[in-house]
Amino acid sequence: MLADEYKNDPNVQENSEAFCKIFIGGIKLETTEETMREFYGKFGEITDCVIMKDPHTKRSRGFGFVTYKHKPMVDECMKNRPHEIDGKTVDPKRAVPKDASNKNESNISSKRLYVSGVKDSHTEDMFRDYFTTYGNVEKVEIIVDKSTGKPRGFAFVSFDDYDPVDQCILEKSHTIEGSRCDVKKALSKDEMAKAQNQRDRQQRFHQTRGPGGRGGGGYQGGGWNQGGGGGYGGGYDQGYGGWNGGQQQGWAADAGAGWGQQGGWGAGQQGGWAGQQGGQQQWGAGQGNGWGRGGHQ
Repeated sequence: MLADEYKNDPNVQENSEAFCKIFIGGIKLETTEETMREFYGKFGEITDCVIMKDPHTKRSRGFGFVTYKHKPMVDECMKNRPHEIDGKTVDPKRAVPKDASNKNESNISSKRLYVSGVKDSHTEDMFRDYFTTYGNVEKVEIIVDKSTGKPRGFAFVSFDDYDPVDQCILEKSHTIEGSRCDVKKALSKDEMAKAQNQRDRQQRFHQTRGPGGRGGGGYQGGGWNQGGGGGYGGGYDQGYGGWNGGQQQGWAADAGAGWGQQGGWGAGQQGGWAGQQGGQQQWGAGQGNGWGRGGHQ
């Protein structure tokens, strides 16, 4: 995990594997690593390419990873979506290491970002100016207390694409007008239910298949993805009944950290956005408008 004082340094990002790896879902079972390497090699020099496989059948699980030498190559790759390999449109996204996520809400793309650490001095224009460096910002909402009009410590930023959200998640902490703000994906209740179903499927896979190999030809990835895909691949198991042939570690496609598993700080508002911080502190508990006071201040 990158130290906080270095992880936003462009020079560190340039060569850090944390910023140079992409996940590719929806791969055809017949697609080979050579074909995938040839396709993604158009965007820059590749240092590693792997399609994850079932440890027992050795068949493709329908997802894999590509690691580039430098971060700008990932940027170029993501700018040139959609991607079609062997006649099928695949689903690329920046891979987020598990140390940036406490839960495996994998394969869920979100265009909406949750921002904590909002101060009274922050304005929506400040957030718009800051996050525009990551992509096209469509909307900024600083949630305020109805009685005082002051910020309640969190906000939402909506982009026109999911990639800017993934970029923000990779950096995790952001300094906006001198104050640290942390970010997570803002997922709807339906999206959180989907993530929970994926985790349940992963658990069942471990119970029925037991621990297995990486299925990726000894793929190490520098300590990443040690569990044969970790939190990734939930929607791309291609009928294999699971997507993590190894241990419950490695990658997680989303840094939702358990938001919204049971609660609802947006019930009746914001399209029913779910919310329970880390599965513990429920936003909106006891609040008439569904928004919590127990969040980041």
